[in-house]
Amino acid sequence: MDPYTPRARAGTKKKNLTLSAKEYHKVTDTIASVRRNRHYVEDELVEDIDIHVRASRESGRRRRDEASFEAERSFVRAPLNSRVVSSNVHRDKGKGKARDTSLYDVPVEIQEALVLEDLLYVLMGIEGTHITYHPDYSPDEEDPLNGLRFVVAPSLDPSLRDLVERILPLATYYTAISAFIESRSHIDFGLVNHALCASMRDMLKDYQTLLSQLEHAFNSSPQFTLQKLWFYVHPTLHTLSLLYLLITDLATADDPTAELSSSSSDGSDAEEDARNEALGLGGAKLKAVLSEIKTTGLGVNGGASGIAVKGGEVLAILHDRMQSMSGDPAARELYGALLRDAGKPYVEMVQAWIRSGKLVDPYEELLVKESKFINRGTLEMDYTDEYWERRYTLRDGSTTGGSSKQHQMGVPSPRSAGGRLPGGACIPAVLERWKHKILLAGKYLNVIRECGIEIRRDPSQEDDEDLSMEDERFYKCIEDAYTHANRTLLQLLLRDQQLIPRLRSLKRYFFLSQSSFLTHLLDLSHNELRKSAKSASLVKLQSLLDLALNTDAQGEDAMFREDVKVTMAGSGLYEWLLTVVNVSGLEEGDAAEGHAHAHESQKREREKEKDDKKQMLAIDALTLDYHVKFPLSLVISRKTILRYQLIFRFLLHLKHVEQSLSSMWIEHKTAAWRRPTRPRGTGPDAGRQTPQAPPPAQKDWHSEFENWRKRVFLLRARMLAFVQQILAFTTFEVLEPNWRKLEGKLEAGKVETVDQLLRDHVDFLDTCLKECMLTSSKLLRAYSRLIVTCSTFALYTASFTKSASNAIAAADTPDGDHSMAKRWDILGKFETNFNHWFKVHLDCVQFYASSENVSLLPLVVRLNSIKSMP
Repeated sequence: MDPYTPRARAGTKKKNLTLSAKEYHKVTDTIASVRRNRHYVEDELVEDIDIHVRASRESGRRRRDEASFEAERSFVRAPLNSRVVSSNVHRDKGKGKARDTSLYDVPVEIQEALVLEDLLYVLMGIEGTHITYHPDYSPDEEDPLNGLRFVVAPSLDPSLRDLVERILPLATYYTAISAFIESRSHIDFGLVNHALCASMRDMLKDYQTLLSQLEHAFNSSPQFTLQKLWFYVHPTLHTLSLLYLLITDLATADDPTAELSSSSSDGSDAEEDARNEALGLGGAKLKAVLSEIKTTGLGVNGGASGIAVKGGEVLAILHDRMQSMSGDPAARELYGALLRDAGKPYVEMVQAWIRSGKLVDPYEELLVKESKFINRGTLEMDYTDEYWERRYTLRDGSTTGGSSKQHQMGVPSPRSAGGRLPGGACIPAVLERWKHKILLAGKYLNVIRECGIEIRRDPSQEDDEDLSMEDERFYKCIEDAYTHANRTLLQLLLRDQQLIPRLRSLKRYFFLSQSSFLTHLLDLSHNELRKSAKSASLVKLQSLLDLALNTDAQGEDAMFREDVKVTMAGSGLYEWLLTVVNVSGLEEGDAAEGHAHAHESQKREREKEKDDKKQMLAIDALTLDYHVKFPLSLVISRKTILRYQLIFRFLLHLKHVEQSLSSMWIEHKTAAWRRPTRPRGTGPDAGRQTPQAPPPAQKDWHSEFENWRKRVFLLRARMLAFVQQILAFTTFEVLEPNWRKLEGKLEAGKVETVDQLLRDHVDFLDTCLKECMLTSSKLLRAYSRLIVTCSTFALYTASFTKSASNAIAAADTPDGDHSMAKRWDILGKFETNFNHWFKVHLDCVQFYASSENVSLLPLVVRLNSIKSMP
């Protein structure tokens, strides 16, 4: 008959297969009732097993004399096969209390034989007849990592009791080590714990082999005595005691009680208890679960820090114990063997990292960690070098270059006991001085891999798979790998990626070492730059920049001109710098003043912020950008380009003000400023006419007008001299010498590591910013006021020319306006403002030159020359 498959009827609606709330509660209640009744079924099963065991024993006794069992008498008498079941049955009786069979009337020789038989069971963790579990033992409450404790029957002869009690700790050690191996073999404890457990398991195999030999001797030799047993197990007792001390340290390192105590103290809130109870997490059930975790200690994420004892922490504990037991040759040899075996996965992970740049650490055991959320895509907007500094870091938070600054984000808190960092964050003492080289070697190779370049194995590196952390070849391998990776990446940056020509092009475009292109750009985009920053067209400015660069770029600079782009800053240069200085405290001496100034001028800055954003001209927001590809973006990163942009905007403002004042000087060569004014009747033709003395008021007006023009000339000359002196000092005294130092280091090969290259590049830019007076709030405030005064004065060129023309026209008519009050008032405001801020600026420069920044001394000399101008 063909099987029938039911089909859905046509035209019927498809039913929903989910359970309703009523059906769901019915199912859950049924499951709960099954769970409650399970222990009754288990009790009945145990009783059935007990009945079957007794029946099998009786049948075994009846068939003992049969011929078929004569060949397997040793199997029947073997301890591991004759008493395993009975021991489980006895374990359920009386919470492990001794089932003492009186030995008072038994001869000493028989007592010794009985105790020997029990000892063979007990040494495997199986309860005997006369040697039983401790009266306080409970399988549900005892921690398996503490081991099983046994007691001897009180009726045993005292001469045998002492020797038996010496042997009994061996059973405790064995059961504790076995429980440790079983618990730490869990997958979440990592490869180091797995290797350690495998090594311990091999040692326990020797112990089990010894017990098999002792069992054979007991069954076959009448001369086998308790004294001989002690003689054979005595060396093993010392070995297992050392293993027991080690697993005790490993089991207690995570301090599981700290978290439990804190969690229990936090549960005192009645409302929180009610909520937990409603969620099924409160009441006696929660306390039972917490008690089970506390007693077993088998949780993977135990400890106050929530991180299991694994990876580098296990190796550190092993190394510390080996050092503390260095006076015991046996202990040192044992812990050394365990350290070699447990360290093999760790060494293999280190070798894979330093030789290929691949981080294979599935259980977070290695000292290096990867932040996978940081990738190459962040380089486009990374202003903090996050990709290089935080993509791969050390788990303990330490940084390279001897800096005291640490990455505290992601660093776990130390253990409450001992203060040791947990898990992979704990670096073994033998690797402490090598950790930075391990990090950098893999980091360099990872950059090369990101570029799509195949990593070639250094021929000088030995292919040793049998390396350990105590082997000198391992550290030579680290040193060779670090040297090879560093040399490879440096050659990639300096030779293949043309880093030095790139930096030279940055110097030309941002430091204006050859600024003819900028002059051409300012001339071409004069009308566009007079617009507001939001109204200016970036497309038009970019085309004008390309035109200026195409007519000016030569040699190496011509190769990189396409990477230069025009952009607009979002805020004014000096306002932004003052905000950065006041917030980050670049100058520690100005920190207090910066905060005070921020509080005092907070309202005023908020009011001016809107006006500045609306009225900021394109020339004030104009800046350049520079685009490079990976891996050059590690050196020329957004962090360094931002510094280049700050210096460029600073120089651009100086160039623009200089150009404006120079245009004002050209304007001052027109007739309105050069035409002499003399009182009527004192000109060249005055002698041909009847001599007539000019009125005194007219004569005074002419002299006053001449003085006013001279004062305008003098103020313009002083401002131009100030701008030119600042520009000359910045370019010739700051930027050029510092650039020569950096270029000399790169060309002479004095830069040995990529990190040193990155650090030297950033230090070069920071030094330029500091010596250009862009990191001090006092200097910035005074300098910005001076530049604003100069640029505003240049904007009054047309107004002054018109005023001078009107004055000359009025001089030719007797009824003209001869009032000079308004002209003197406007000029006086400019003079007062410039003189005041010039004096403040000079005082600040002299102070910093004598206390902090000696490089400002040449600027003091230059500014004093302006001060001496009449």
